[in-house]
This record gives sequence, C-alpha cells and structure tokens, in this order.
Amino acid sequence: MAKDIKAIDFMYYVATPEFIARWTAAKKGELICRMERALGGSLPSFESMEAMIRQMDEANVDKVFITQTKMWSYRNRWMYMDTKLEEVTQYTQKYPQRFVGLAGYNPFRIPESLQEIEVAVKQYGFKGVYVHIYGFDIPLSDRKMYPLFAKCVELDIPVSMQVGHVLEGMPSEHGRPAYLDQIASDFPTLKMVGAHTGWPWVEELISCCYKWENIYIGIDAWMPKYLKPELVQFVGSRLGHERCLWGTNGLPWKPSLDQVDQLGLRDEARRNLLADNAIRLFKL
Repeated sequence: MAKDIKAIDFMYYVATPEFIARWTAAKKGELICRMERALGGSLPSFESMEAMIRQMDEANVDKVFITQTKMWSYRNRWMYMDTKLEEVTQYTQKYPQRFVGLAGYNPFRIPESLQEIEVAVKQYGFKGVYVHIYGFDIPLSDRKMYPLFAKCVELDIPVSMQVGHVLEGMPSEHGRPAYLDQIASDFPTLKMVGAHTGWPWVEELISCCYKWENIYIGIDAWMPKYLKPELVQFVGSRLGHERCLWGTNGLPWKPSLDQVDQLGLRDEARRNLLADNAIRLFKL
C-alpha cells in the first residue's frame, strides 16, 4: 500500500491469546459450518499489544476498532462470546491513539446493556456500539433493539451491525440489510453501519445506503479482491464514496490494503474508504 494514507480498521476483536483460547474452547459443541471450517474457524491473536501494533505499523494501519462483541449461541442458548468491557479498555486505555472501543449490546439484558454502554462512552470514550444479532434469533429491527437505537441517538454515537450471511452455525435471515430501512424510518438521525458488506444481499445494502443519509457500508470480512463489482462501483461513485468504511474483521491488514490498491479507486474515494469516512462518522 502506498504510504500516503494511514488506514483505520473499523472492525476487529479482542486479540489476546487468553481471549482467543476462551472463544475457541467455547465453540466446542457449537454447530460448525463448512465455510467456517474451511477458514480455520478462529480469530487472530497476538502475544502482546506491542506485537499487534508492530504489525499495524508494518501495514500502515493507524487505528483499529476493538469491539465488545456479544455473540449468543443459537444452538445451545448461552453467550459463547461474551467480551467484557475491561477486555476492550485494556487496549483503549493503554494505547488511546491506536485503538478505538465499540461497546456491546445484549438484547436479552436491556437495562444492564444500556447502563454499560453509557459507562463505555462517557467514562472510557468509546465511539459507538457493535451488534452481532444472529444467535439471538431476532431481526435487527426487533423491538428489543429499539432501546439501543434510542440510546445511540441520545449519546450521538453510531451503531455498527453485521448484515448479510453469518459464518457461524445459525440462520442468516435476521441480518438482512433491508432491516436497516425499517430502522432508519423510525430513527432517521441514528447513524448505522451495515458491516460485512451485506453479502449475499449486497444490492439490498447498497439500496439502503442510497436511500438514507445515515446508513454506511462496512467493507470488511472479505478480502477486497472478492468484493462484488456492484460494491466496488458504489465505493467509487459520487453517491457512495463518502459512505463506505474499510475494515478486516481479523483478516490480514497488509494483503487487504494491497488489494484495495488494485480496485482502481480515485484518490479521494480511496482516502475516504481507508480513513476519512471513519474519522468523520466516529468523530475521531
């Protein structure tokens, strides 16, 4: 990647060996699908934050968002990825210039979740919320989500939500991008990111982003060379170049950025995708 842009990865997880070991152990007894098995089924880990930052520097990545992911097991009905607030703050407190926190949400524990989000934002400077909806077996527009959306409007923070199919062994339907259209109709000032590109409903996500000024698209969880042509066209378009954010979801930074350079984007669209849109949206 050319050295003119320091990239911002808006989608990552806690990456300590202890956290990844706990997550790997928790997946025993879960339903593992073909694609997850083919990809190895585990997130990356680093022996230390310093080692992680060294890899970020080698790839010219300035900041990484660490998400407090709450992932409920559709099969076994328990929180099998239950990221604690302090597991995120260990990054953001020690290296506030390199890591950004996104709080989590459990729609089965609404008052507790809202209280923790308020603490995360007001006390620890978190910049938004991340939601993984699928295992909860409710759609993104379910009434259990509306207290979260109201809280995000109150705090003036965006909410990032995985949309499209889900890798884990649980139904994908509840993450269809069209649900963002319903949410935007009821919360027209709520800033939303449809993360993970929305595949296989990419055009559905693009249509929501075309329609609403407060919906953004996350270009993450897929290596850029695999992006649908319609999405690449939107990233570089007049209506889309200020509405897309680059991320990895744990994929390797440098190969991903090298592939972004091969998409043929105009300089302004490339800069917006890699950094400027995230800076504006999350008020970095």
